[in-house]
Amino acid sequence: MNILGIDAQSREDIERAFDKMGREKVQAFMILGDMFLIQQDRQIADLAIKNRLPSIFSPEYPAVGGLMGYGNNAIDSFRRVAPCVDKILKGANPADLPIDQPTKFELVISLKTAKAIGLSLPQALLLRADRVIE
Repeated sequence: MNILGIDAQSREDIERAFDKMGREKVQAFMILGDMFLIQQDRQIADLAIKNRLPSIFSPEYPAVGGLMGYGNNAIDSFRRVAPCVDKILKGANPADLPIDQPTKFELVISLKTAKAIGLSLPQALLLRADRVIE
């Protein structure tokens, strides 16, 4: 298995990335997101379906058409950070607060997208998912 790293800083870069993945005969891809890519998740999902490529990104990705998402639950993270913000606003020194890491991770799968790209997913994988979008 070969790993191909592709950087994308614009919508045009995303288009070029899919062209490159096609030339390189990429069979699947994973997105290591930054804020820009998170904002482009629908474009990425649409291109993944168009190119019949399995993909994985954030837990929110399947809701916009991506195949799979795995990661920390953003809502849970926001709830966990709120008390820290409250302490800082009340005068606490941020350096004195404990480091908090995500504790809840989700696997989300879109069966609709799997069907659209002609992919059959193992039942064992579907049973492990926290959410399955039909």
